[in-house]
Amino acid sequence: MNTMDVAIIGGGPAGLSAALMLGRARKQTVVIDEGRPRNAVTHEAHGFLTRDGISPGELKRIAKEQLSVYPSVTQLEDTVVSITGEDGSFLLETAAGTKITSRKLLFAVGMKDRKLDIPGLIEVYGKSAFVCPYCDGWELRDKQLVVINRGATLMHFAPLLSGWTNRFIVCTNGPDELSEAEREDLRSHHIPLYETPIRAIVSKEGMVSRVELEDGTGIPCEGIFFKPELVPGTDLPQTLGCRLTDMGIMEVDEFGKSSVPGIYAAGDISSFMQQAIFAAASGAKAGAMINGELNQEAWRSVG
Repeated sequence: MNTMDVAIIGGGPAGLSAALMLGRARKQTVVIDEGRPRNAVTHEAHGFLTRDGISPGELKRIAKEQLSVYPSVTQLEDTVVSITGEDGSFLLETAAGTKITSRKLLFAVGMKDRKLDIPGLIEVYGKSAFVCPYCDGWELRDKQLVVINRGATLMHFAPLLSGWTNRFIVCTNGPDELSEAEREDLRSHHIPLYETPIRAIVSKEGMVSRVELEDGTGIPCEGIFFKPELVPGTDLPQTLGCRLTDMGIMEVDEFGKSSVPGIYAAGDISSFMQQAIFAAASGAKAGAMINGELNQEAWRSVG
């Protein structure tokens, strides 16, 4: 049985950043990561100061290499399948049968994409189809794009994207879920809207050339932004009683503390700001808060 101060489930920017903070604070920490990140389709990470344009894989390699300096940090490639216990004494079991006890938990598992059900979308995802203009809008600036989105999120996304390009067409892939006032808002900004379902996305070597609708309409484009359908990377927080928001992410306070004592969350599992730099920052903050909580408990236990 391995005994740890902190078990971190998930080894992306959030989990690794938390591990660095905890390792430097001399806390026995294990990072358990299954090695299947959502950003595996991404060739370059952007907006990360000093690392703009780095591949997510290289960013992770550097982080893991730097963590290896700290003997209190253990890195384990495995999947946590069950967690029981409570604050101060959690018991984790992995798919490989490893059992770990830990005083605190940090979920940094991120989110996962539901199956991409538009034919041809998986072939362009991460190459010419993206989800975040902060990450990839610069590369698609002033280009002719198709936005696959609908409803309230579309009316948030369209003004946001206009900072990079005003040359885009909206495909809602079914009913647009908009009010007449919202449709008029799009028309006033000269943004065409198509509700006809998408038949296929046509591309070559990952570069989109057009979006074909079921009625035969072809829409030429040089890139796509689409709204992903996301689910948490694990349902373990729910089994432990952690509350989720209406968006399906873990409910945490400003320091990453969940609704259950001893359990924290960082990164995409706890934020709608899904960028590597935000994840890393939230991981560092959660790591510091966990360390402070452990130190306070140790301080109070004396005498």
